Amino acid sequence: MFRTLRLDAVLIQAVIAGALSFAHLHDLAAAAGQDGWKAWAYPVSVDLLLVAAWRRMRTNAENRDAWLWFAIALVASLGANVATAGLLDLQDVPAWLRILVAGWPALAFLGGTLLAHAPAPVMEPEQTEQRQVEPAPDLTVERAPEAAPELPPAEPAPQSAPPQPAPTAAAMPVPPALLDHAQKIADAHQAQTGAPIDTATLRSRLGVPPALADAIAVQLT
Repeated sequence: MFRTLRLDAVLIQAVIAGALSFAHLHDLAAAAGQDGWKAWAYPVSVDLLLVAAWRRMRTNAENRDAWLWFAIALVASLGANVATAGLLDLQDVPAWLRILVAGWPALAFLGGTLLAHAPAPVMEPEQTEQRQVEPAPDLTVERAPEAAPELPPAEPAPQSAPPQPAPTAAAMPVPPALLDHAQKIADAHQAQTGAPIDTATLRSRLGVPPALADAIAVQLT
């Protein structure tokens, strides 16, 4: 199957503009002393540098060198269009223009080499959406109850000695000196207050444990 060719207005405009710019660059190079095939090579060099810089700009928009060489090639193309519009006498081209035309091949070669060997931009890997993996449901496996192991017969517990009753307050021995001292305290308390001394007061005066204070109080009575 053959594809039908359709005439695009933008494509036609690009062809016309390229042909006119190509012719202007050729006329300027020929007027500057570049005759024969050399005059035809200049437009090709300018257009190729323009296209190479544009492609590098599309690949890496932050490449300043690509913008610089694109501007240089664009100025060269526009300069030739303006110079051949009657503003410059092509029969008497100034020396500075001849120098620019003669030095253009070296400049274009430098620009093309730098654009060709410019490092490619590092493309960051696209972050792929991680699929949310649902956790597998916990499977509970019911196991049959195991038979309880047979325990050995329990050994008889050793017979412990029967607890001895705590000594009563009356049976607790009290030193005679402590008892005499307690009797003096009790007599002084009764003389001052007119009432016999209680066990709590006696214990606080003597500074003895509660059990010993109870034994002293029993013996004082």
